[in-house]
Amino acid sequence: MEVRYLMKTVRLEGITLLADDVARLARFYQDVLGFDIVVEEDHYVEFRNEGVRLAICSKSLMSENTNGYSSFGEIRKGQAVELNFQCDSPDQVYALYAEFVSKGAIDVTAPQIKSWGHTTGFFGDPEGNVHSIFAVNPA
Repeated sequence: MEVRYLMKTVRLEGITLLADDVARLARFYQDVLGFDIVVEEDHYVEFRNEGVRLAICSKSLMSENTNGYSSFGEIRKGQAVELNFQCDSPDQVYALYAEFVSKGAIDVTAPQIKSWGHTTGFFGDPEGNVHSIFAVNPA
C-alpha cells in the first residue's frame, strides 16, 4: 500500500524585521520611507502595506515568545535582511534615493544602471540592514 502526502503550498504573508531599538527603526520606516504605522506597541510595530505584511519586533519579545531561543540574545554581525523596493521608473529611483538619504538613510551606493537591466541604489537603515531601491529600465 502506497501512502501519498499532499503537498500544501504556503505563501509568504509577512516579513518581520528584528530590532534592538524598535521605536528608532519604526521612525525610520515611517519618516524616511513613508510607511504608515497601523499597530504600534513598545516591542512591535506593523505598517500598512499591500501584499506582504511588514513589521518590526524586538529581539527581546521574540526571545520571550520562543522560550529564550538563544539566537535572539546574540549580537548580530553583518547583514540580516535586504528589502527591495520597486519604483515605476529610473527617474523615481534617483529622486526617492536622494530623498531617503536627505532624511537619514545611510548612503551606501547611489543609483546606477546595472547590467541586469535595472537602475538600482542601495541604502542602509538604523539597524545596519542594507536595502535596494530599483526600477526596470525601459527597453
